[in-house]
Formats: sequence, structure tokens, C-alpha cells
Amino acid sequence: MENFRRNAVLVLKDGTYFFGRFVGYRGETWGEIVFNTGMTGYQEILTDPSYHRQIVVMTYPHIGNYGVNSFDVESDSPKVSGFVMREISPYPSNSDSEKSLREYLIENKIVAIDRVDTRKLTRHIRDHGAMMGIISNKIDKIEELKKEVQKLPDMVGLDLSVEVSSREPHTVINIENPIYNIVALDYGIKWNILRLFAERKAKVTIMPYTVTVDDIISMKPDGIFISNGPGDPGATLHAVRLIKELIGKYPMFGICLGHQLISIALGGRTYKLKFGHHAVNHPVKNLKTGKIEITSQNHGFAVDPNSLPKDVEISHINLNDKSVEGIICESKNIMAVQYHPESGPGPHDSRYLFDEFLGMIK
Repeated sequence: MENFRRNAVLVLKDGTYFFGRFVGYRGETWGEIVFNTGMTGYQEILTDPSYHRQIVVMTYPHIGNYGVNSFDVESDSPKVSGFVMREISPYPSNSDSEKSLREYLIENKIVAIDRVDTRKLTRHIRDHGAMMGIISNKIDKIEELKKEVQKLPDMVGLDLSVEVSSREPHTVINIENPIYNIVALDYGIKWNILRLFAERKAKVTIMPYTVTVDDIISMKPDGIFISNGPGDPGATLHAVRLIKELIGKYPMFGICLGHQLISIALGGRTYKLKFGHHAVNHPVKNLKTGKIEITSQNHGFAVDPNSLPKDVEISHINLNDKSVEGIICESKNIMAVQYHPESGPGPHDSRYLFDEFLGMIK
């Protein structure tokens, strides 16, 4: 790598460290280090609540080329703990660009560094697994940072949904003459999910994690949607208890964390993946149609297929590692997928799932 003025360091829990330079907010942050292989979609990644308490490493070497706009966002603000790049683009070029990525990171106080050997870092995570890390300006106190990172909690056992969930019931998109009335349990919902429901004339009321069964029944929903979100599904017990009470009462659809929570509520178990799935190119096979879908994914946990009860059918599998990517329980009108069919960012191959859920309601 070429010479540069290093003023930041990333220290991993196993003692490995990488020097870089601050290109975002100059401060200290911590989180689980994960890598994302997407060539585009950095703005959606930054604002995805599922990345809460994670430091995202972008494997594509040049990030920020097309700048930042006000509509390619997945929540009201960036949710990542930190951002790591090989090189940030100082001069964005796009007709929709409203500001540079660097300006956006500083404005939202996101600690970000570049000039990191992201290829070496990604290979390290792939070989040794996702782990906690710290980005700091204490480049001359590496040993002190190594001790600090040892004190950080691992992702297993962390219920982070309560930190990103809405605080009050609300709607993001108003629909005139809606056909469907959907209640969404918000554990870190992405806005493109809401946009795709809106395109299908479905009104979605977003409910906070504190919602009760009586609250939901009073709204007379046609169906229940359980959102994506961060953290360990096995620790998100408040959501599992709520979903158990709702099963059988309404058609139900879950995405990502929602898929995991539904699986646990049905009697299944989840486990931690070595380094997770964070990309926009994972091949998934629909076992009913035999078709292969290229999918967008962002999760660190997966459902144990051997733990699912007999009335739950595996509908989709990941062709890279054969992990469970979808389930159906026809007797209880439930469907759920591990990946992100709302394609924000990513391919549109799986948007049909929204139509299937609304068809289930019909």
C-alpha cells in the first residue's frame, strides 16, 4: 500500500490490527466486524438497522463513487457502528448525488476509515470468523486497545432489537384506499419493505417492540409482518413470546430476524454463522419451483433445519452452504425467508414473496 498519514487503527478481538485514516467522524467506536461484498448499495447498508452494533468492511475497493441522496435510505439515519473501506471517493459523480459520502459520514457522526487492506482483513474474518473490534485514534496505544476489545460483549446473547425499534405506532407511507391492513412488528424494519407493500396497496402500521396482543387485535389486521433487525434471535425472547400468541390468529410473513423469530416460536433453534451472509449475490433455491434466485442477504445467525417441527416445510436453501433460507407452515398460514426480498440494495428476483403473502391473506 502507498504511504499515507495514518491516524486511525482497527483492533480485532484476536489481537490483529490494521492502520488507516479517518474519512468520517473522528472518534472511537466498537462493534462486530463483518464484511459486505456488494459493489454498490453503501447508502442502504449504512442505514440498515440490521447492522446496528456492527462495523462493516466493504470488500469493493472504491466506495462513494455516486455520492449520497435523500431517497436511497432504509431508515431515518445511519445505523452501523463503523465503516471500513479500501478507498473513499472524494469526487462523487451522479445526477442524483446531493453530497459526498465523506460529508454524509461526518454529518451523521459515523466513524469511518479507509486506506485499510480490506482484502487481507476480509480473508482474516473469513478464516477466523466475525468478531468484536474497535476503531480508535489511539494509534500509539495498541496494547491498551487490545485489552479494551477483550471486554466487549459477543453478539451471541445480545438483544439489540429494542435499541432500533420504533417507540410509538406509526405509518411511514400513507395509502389511499388500501386493500390490505398489515401490522408490522418493528425490530429494525427496512423502508423498502414498506415501499413494496405500498405498491401493492397494503397499509402498514409499524408497531414498537412493546406492543401487546390486545393492541394488535384491536387494529383488526389482515396479516402480520415480522421485520428484520439486529442481534441474536435466541435472546429476543419478548418477540418470540408475542409471536407465539399470534400464531394461528393471522397470516404471518417474516424476513431475516423475523424468519428466525418465527422459527423459534414454532419450536426451532438458531445458531451463529462463522462470518454471516452479507452480500447481494447469494444463490438461493426455491425448493417448490426449482428456480434459483440471486438474493440480498444480511444476517449472522441461521435456523437449524433439524430443530423444525414436522408441520414446518423448508421452502428455500442457500446453495453456498445449504443453510435454511425459507420456511412455510401451511397449517398456520405462515411464510418466512432468511434473505431480503425487498432488494434494498440488491436484485429483484424475490419480490414475488410479497405477492404470495398477500395472496395468502386473500
